[in-house]
Formats: sequence, structure tokens, C-alpha cells
Amino acid sequence: MLELGGQTPAADDLIKDVSEADFMTEVVEMSQTVPVIVDFWAPWCGPCKTLGPALEAAVAKAKGAVKMAKVNVDENQMIAGQLQVQSIPTVYAFFKGQPIDGFQGAVPPSEIDAFVARTVEAAGGDASGGLDDAVAAAQEMLDQGAAADAAQTFAAILQEDGENAAAYAGLVASYLALDDPDQAEAILNGAPASIAESPELEAAHAQLALARQAADAGPVAELRAAVEADSDDHQARFDLAQALQAAGQSEEAVNELLELFRRDREWNDAAAKTQLFTIFEALKPNDPIVLNGRRKLSSMIFA
Repeated sequence: MLELGGQTPAADDLIKDVSEADFMTEVVEMSQTVPVIVDFWAPWCGPCKTLGPALEAAVAKAKGAVKMAKVNVDENQMIAGQLQVQSIPTVYAFFKGQPIDGFQGAVPPSEIDAFVARTVEAAGGDASGGLDDAVAAAQEMLDQGAAADAAQTFAAILQEDGENAAAYAGLVASYLALDDPDQAEAILNGAPASIAESPELEAAHAQLALARQAADAGPVAELRAAVEADSDDHQARFDLAQALQAAGQSEEAVNELLELFRRDREWNDAAAKTQLFTIFEALKPNDPIVLNGRRKLSSMIFA
């Protein structure tokens, strides 16, 4: 087991049914020291039946960094009225006795996780329960070339938190670095549905796609010569971009694809744009290659 310090609080300490009688104690006073998320619901509310369990899961995953109070509006109409709850489900986050964030209606799991994270961060806490440090350490191992050690650490993190998207993506990247795309794909296929559309796993899918392409990439020198011999040979330019990406030359690959898009944006069912998006998704969103590439592509699209 990954030792991260501290035990996870019991569910009944994190999530409670709260009424008008104990709202002041369990929400207002409690939020002086730890943020409290209040879920206003009713038994007859369909969306509440989906949102409630998802919100509870996100709170439990924060491992004590935030607590949750469930308020049945049918039984506690005075509180709902005071907080101007006009429809349900309505969710408020309290800290220092005051609402600091909130939303209405059912939202996807990714938005619920983001809401909980914002709440914890606003209170100066760590929404991951300490796992962020472990993920960062594993990522540093991977960046330094210790892919096998990184894989072990990411796997240990997933034993603690089976829905940690960053750890799943890191484990995939580790096996790609170990030149085992089949195992990387198996890991991706086994990821929980709740995080399947997370940015981290979307990036991992793109990285896997590029790794598969790299196995069939041709020699850069020959493909570059083919493009220089015939600048309108779109297939050669596309193949050159794939070969450059396989060689780790992402910026050069993006430039070739941008040039192909400029020459014929519809060639091969807009293959240049599709490949550009795959590279953009595989890299970090703030990578200068991504930022510059997206800007140049947008200028061509909207010119």
C-alpha cells in the first residue's frame, strides 16, 4: 500500500443528513475549520438521485479535505428559503460560515470533481488527500527515464484511488516509454467510465495513437527528400510529419501538417487537421508547440 500518511475518515464523519436543528452546528460552525458542501435534494427529484451519489463519491475521494451535508428540502423548507433555493438539486459550498461556490442541476462527474477541488483549494487544502504529491513524484521519475519505477508508483496510487485520472494517464505513459503499447492500451480500456472522458485520459489516448503510428513511420530523410522533390505530394508530407513526430520532433511535425492544411485542408478527409489535433491532445495544453500550432491553425481556418 502507498503510504501517504493519515487515515481516511469514515463515511459517516464526512457525509451527514442535516436538518434545521443541526444546520448551524454541522454546516456554519463546521465550515469554520473545513469546507462543507451542502446538497439540497428531495426524494421525488430524479436528477438528485444521480447527483447525490456522485457528489458523495467525490467528497469521499477528497479524504477529509471537505465534508458534505445533505438537506431534504421537503423537511427543511425554512433553510431552503433562507438560502434562496429555487430548484433542486442545488449545491452550495460553505467556508468560514459563508457560501463560496455553488451550482444547480445535475452535472457530469468531471464537473463535480472540479467543484469539490475548487472548494478544497479555496479553503487552502489538498483535494487529492495527498495523492497529488505522489503523482508528481511518479511523473518526475518518468521524466527522468525511470519508466519502470514510475509505473510501479502510478499503480500504487491507483490502489489508493482507482479513479485518479492523472495516475491512469501516467501509467499509460510509463508503458509507452517501456515500448509496450499493448499493455498501455489494456490499461486505458480498463479505466473507470467516470474518468474515461477526462483530459488526462484523452491525452493518453492521443499518445497511444501516436505511438502506434510511430511503429510504421518511414525514414525522415527519404520522406523529406520526397517532399522537396514534389511539394504537392501530400501523402509524402503527411508521412514526413508522422516520421518527425515518431522521432520526437513535434514542432517540425506540426509545421509540416500546417503546411499541408494550408495547401489542401480537405485532403484525405481533413487528415492534416485530425493529426494536428491528435498531437495537440498528446502534449500538455500549455506547451508552446500546442499554443503556437493552435493559433496558426485557427488563423488559417478563419482567414
